[in-house]
Amino acid sequence: MTDILLQARHLNKTYSQRTGTLGLNSHTIHALADVNLQLKRGTTLAVVGESGSGKSTLARGILRLLPLDSGEVIFDGQDFLALDKSALRTARRHIQMVFQDPFASLNPRMRIGDIIAEGLVIHRIGNAQQQHDSVVQMLEKVGLHADDARKYPHQFSGGQRQRIGIARALILQPKLLVCDEPVSALDVSVQAQILLLLKQLQQEMGLSYLFITHDLRVVRHIADDVLVMQKGKVIEQGSVETIYNAPQQKYTQQLLSAIPGHGLRAITA
Repeated sequence: MTDILLQARHLNKTYSQRTGTLGLNSHTIHALADVNLQLKRGTTLAVVGESGSGKSTLARGILRLLPLDSGEVIFDGQDFLALDKSALRTARRHIQMVFQDPFASLNPRMRIGDIIAEGLVIHRIGNAQQQHDSVVQMLEKVGLHADDARKYPHQFSGGQRQRIGIARALILQPKLLVCDEPVSALDVSVQAQILLLLKQLQQEMGLSYLFITHDLRVVRHIADDVLVMQKGKVIEQGSVETIYNAPQQKYTQQLLSAIPGHGLRAITA
């Protein structure tokens, strides 16, 4: 078995945007331009860039949540983009997503237990009692309580809701978790708690993370490797220590310097 869980090769995605008073003019936006990446098993690859850099398009393209113009995605030895509907459904058990907004990503009309169990129900895993037991175990694993299964999302804080989102993603025992700005909507102190939880879960469950973020503050605490994107292109990549201590591109240096209260020297010290 190769130690590479996910590999993307030559991914491209373009959009046509109409401009002018009557929308008669159009130009092409390269959301992804020949993007390549590798993610090793049990590690975290952070994809970093400002809004519009293409990082979320990259995540959604890899997950087949939007169609790519060209490229190849190999996940756990399979050509993920070539899977038919049935095979894709099976493969998606092993790739789950944690969303940015813990307030918007949970159905307010569903109890927490039902939200977390939804994946088990869809994939017909276990009977009702087994599903309930799995939900309780997962709630406790993310730092919540068995009694929380009967509550509704509005009864929880933002950090607790993100823990619920993580529990929902992990209930199917995935190999890969795609985290799309998972702490950006949280207070700084709560961010630290969620990042620590993610690292603990990674060690316990052997998880791999594709971690999408605009914030280099959080990258140092979660990532093994970093890929920096700008205007749809990968402009720099390397280990987290290399990116922090010896960034080669001016754009990367600017991202580091923009961390509140720190200059580049303070960050890399």
